Amino acid sequence: MRTRLMATVAVSLALGHAGAALAQSSTPAFQNTGSEAQRKANSSQATAELFYMIQQLQGEVRRLQGEVEEQRHEIDRLKEQGRDRYIDLDQRILDLSEKVSAQPQPQASDAGTGGVGAGSNAGTATKEYRQPGAEERKAYQDIVDLIRNQKKYDQAISQLYEFIDKHPEGDLTVNAYYWLGEVYLVKPQLEQAKQAFTIVATRYPDHRKAPDAVYKLGVTLDRLGESEEAKRRMNTVVTDYPNSSAAKLAKKFLDSGSS
Repeated sequence: MRTRLMATVAVSLALGHAGAALAQSSTPAFQNTGSEAQRKANSSQATAELFYMIQQLQGEVRRLQGEVEEQRHEIDRLKEQGRDRYIDLDQRILDLSEKVSAQPQPQASDAGTGGVGAGSNAGTATKEYRQPGAEERKAYQDIVDLIRNQKKYDQAISQLYEFIDKHPEGDLTVNAYYWLGEVYLVKPQLEQAKQAFTIVATRYPDHRKAPDAVYKLGVTLDRLGESEEAKRRMNTVVTDYPNSSAAKLAKKFLDSGSS
């Protein structure tokens, strides 16, 4: 009986020690498991917040890109409108010059006033420019279409050179040099634009396109960083072609540069 009691007590003590040891060993494991789950939960939340912020930033970038693209289209549209206005004006003047050339020639005392050379340098004799025939006019109109409607500038440049070679020293030849400068300015190939505008400004100073050519030469020089020469050209427009629309633009350029 005594032996059984002692055995029972020993078993109880052993079980008690084993239970305590199990309790001590299991408690840290449970705590570690809970801490790891909490860290995972925090990490998942931080990742979700970061992903949300990235999505917001990407959306803002797309919105800004859309606004920039809209502004670029608007600038291109305004440039095209400006070129179209030049072409329309050029065409109207060409039609008028053809009508004037079909009328009886004025007396010698009236030479040098009005006509194609109007607005040129005071005291400079007006040059007689060869008027275009039907074929020449058609070729010119095809080039204008390439510039205005098709926006095929490289092809227009090639055809402008061919036009100049085939139809030298004509009224539309000066126009061709001018539009060569305009297309080069749009591309932009500034050195080539400078050369084309310079030809009109120096070789044909009494032509109707001369004021615009000198003004655009000033614009081109300014973009090339030749600011002093650009100002000199703008002053030339104001002085030599005071009644032209180019003179008004030149004055605005000079005023903005001096402010």
